[in-house]
Amino acid sequence: MSVERYSHLKANDPEVYELIQSQAKMERTTLKMIASESYASFDVLEACGSVFTNKYAEGYPGARYYEGNEFADALENLAIARGKELFGCEHMNVQPYSGSPANSAVYRALLNNGDKIMGVPVSDGGHLTHGWKVSFSGKDYVQIPYRPNQETGRLDMAEVRQIALNERPKMIWVGMSAYPFKLDYAAFAEIAEEVGAYLVADIAHINALIIAGVHPDPVPYCDVVTSTAHKMLRGPRAGFIMSKLEDRYHEKYHPESKWNLAQLIDRAVFPTLQGGPHLHAIAGMATAFKYAQTAEFKAYGAQIVKNAQALCAELEALGRPIAGGGTETHLFLLDFRKEDFTGKDASQALAKCGIIANFNMVPGDTRSPFKTSGVRLGTAALTSAGMKEADMKQVAAWIDRVCRNINDIDSVAPTIRAEIAEFCGKFTFPGITE
Repeated sequence: MSVERYSHLKANDPEVYELIQSQAKMERTTLKMIASESYASFDVLEACGSVFTNKYAEGYPGARYYEGNEFADALENLAIARGKELFGCEHMNVQPYSGSPANSAVYRALLNNGDKIMGVPVSDGGHLTHGWKVSFSGKDYVQIPYRPNQETGRLDMAEVRQIALNERPKMIWVGMSAYPFKLDYAAFAEIAEEVGAYLVADIAHINALIIAGVHPDPVPYCDVVTSTAHKMLRGPRAGFIMSKLEDRYHEKYHPESKWNLAQLIDRAVFPTLQGGPHLHAIAGMATAFKYAQTAEFKAYGAQIVKNAQALCAELEALGRPIAGGGTETHLFLLDFRKEDFTGKDASQALAKCGIIANFNMVPGDTRSPFKTSGVRLGTAALTSAGMKEADMKQVAAWIDRVCRNINDIDSVAPTIRAEIAEFCGKFTFPGITE
């Protein structure tokens, strides 16, 4: 049962209320397997719906452009303190509206238009803001691509080093949206040091794994680390930036500036790119950071990887190839290169049956990015609902069943959809059910 909420909205705007209820019903009766999605807690939802929505607070704590911000200052300082303790970083900015604005601020703080950056292309699992041609990051800066090996699906750090030595980028991005293996931040740091480049980690997808200690920690090795607060951190739609206080390349890259690295980033967020911070989102972020410090959250982060690996093993046993042969994180790619149907065909068929995923290119994909040969699957949301390794056997069976019946999906979809809804009834969905 969905918890009865939104009584004022129900009375005053039943159309929006009904859409919220419909979304909640869908989320508690389907398998949410989009790797970038999960469930915000009731605590986070309540914080995001608080009176902090009402307040403008342009500037930073102690230096606002509006009066009446004593509680806003306390809130932002609380979020920063909790975030710094959680990640062990020297400096944190919690004002970015989301992950892409956070990444944009890093560029504005440290680079000039036309500078070279190294990043993984979207077609190989990278993010739009790491230099992809249709993004501002590919229009304003020159992307030097590095890619996972088409056969193994893994990065070859010797190859990454050689590209960096040849091209001498000013910034190297490490972090992807569809890479299932651990990242070697220490090796990236050595390369960045060798070529005199800023090293920036984007951990939007894997922050909970880092907190749980099941993925390497980038903070000791990187100049800057960016992230979102949603996805597996289960916080609000917001971003944050962590950095060193001092800038290794100050004299080389911006000798005219009196600002250190942290100050350059803060000034890029405000006033360069943004106006007033979203205090209600910062409230939700502070709440998410508090919960992320608990043993329960760390166990959840570790379980995400166990579930992903168990699901991979079950699917491979059923004859479903996995790009790269497995996973060390929360996600993996089903590989349909040898099938007549595309990744888009598969993702649409899965959705009809109550398995919500997205079509995605696999390394070396020859199909269009609008069709693809892969489907990306993630286990963060399933784990948030309390599912364990044993449950992945049933999830794998449904995925395989959809793929086997893809040419007759409308006939089998109602049955599978009903089975999944019944299965989901055994679990608790944060922010939706109690």
